[in-house]
Amino acid sequence: MNKRYDLIVFDWDGTVMDSTAVIAGSIQAACRDLGLTVPDDETARHVIGLGLDQALRYAVPDMPEAMRPDLVERYRHHFLAQDEAIPLFDCARETIAELHDAGYRLGVATGKSRAGLDRAMESTGMKSYFHATRTADQTFSKPDPAMLFELMDELGASAGRTLMVGDTTHDVQMAQNAKVDVVAVGHGAHSPEQLQELNPLALVGDFSELRAWFKANA
Repeated sequence: MNKRYDLIVFDWDGTVMDSTAVIAGSIQAACRDLGLTVPDDETARHVIGLGLDQALRYAVPDMPEAMRPDLVERYRHHFLAQDEAIPLFDCARETIAELHDAGYRLGVATGKSRAGLDRAMESTGMKSYFHATRTADQTFSKPDPAMLFELMDELGASAGRTLMVGDTTHDVQMAQNAKVDVVAVGHGAHSPEQLQELNPLALVGDFSELRAWFKANA
């Protein structure tokens, strides 16, 4: 069967790894530590997928600039205390392994830092499946399309033969800015209703549905 895509790019947090609650909770705990306004759950989840600086500026708009390094440090303290125990979503490993074995080029475009993604790849044993990755401290943060442009250039794929998979409106907007097809996954940081408003190519509930979508459409 002819492949529709050459390159499939995954977001990481909230898409491949079930980390939404840990990230949002770490933002909130960091704010409590420093006596800053604690963002509500919706706001703390909304910023997932952005680079850390951008996420914290959005989630805590009244943060004095002088406190930004302290907030970053407290966020990392809380997140790193839990990150090795964060699981992959059910069926994520199997789906990605199947795509790899079928000859697709696979990438990651994430709001994580390079060090953070490397740690996650190492702890989950997922590194060998991916041919190239981009993080928010390497290039422009989502929804800027730079991550996708760089991955397509590195792996020799055209926009018309590339697919993005993500769980946030930032992922969908990045893909649309790059003129790349996008499948949204509703099990992460942004609600299915928010995702559907942006008209992704498809909206699936979890990796089992995504696996079936790949078999029928990719």
